Amino acid sequence: MKRHIPEGLERFEADWHFTHAVEARGLVFCSGVTGTSVNGRVDADPAAQFHQAFEHLRVYLEAAGCSIDGLVEITSYHVGLREHLEAFLAVKDLWIEPPYPAWSAIGVSELITPGALVEIRAVAEPPGSRIS
Repeated sequence: MKRHIPEGLERFEADWHFTHAVEARGLVFCSGVTGTSVNGRVDADPAAQFHQAFEHLRVYLEAAGCSIDGLVEITSYHVGLREHLEAFLAVKDLWIEPPYPAWSAIGVSELITPGALVEIRAVAEPPGSRIS
């Protein structure tokens, strides 16, 4: 197993005891990301949060030598799933193009970050992987 920690985010592993991305058996598994800004705040606008969450996911993937194009699966956990699904789909479609990865959307009552509306977990295939 190979760990990938984006530059500048090393403290999270020590504080929260997790790794941002782990490479195993030819795939990269990304921990959940929320739409928290660099100052630790969560934007009140759902679309802004969703964009920030995908930006965080991009950073995790790039630290592991992957990209959004390499996604094979995403799971999104939503506070207010039905209320914000249309906005999430619109943002997701700006970040993810065909061929689409597998996707599951799960409604939850809360997330670890107060005010967060979504957390995204992902699995990606590195470029040149022999899995395909």
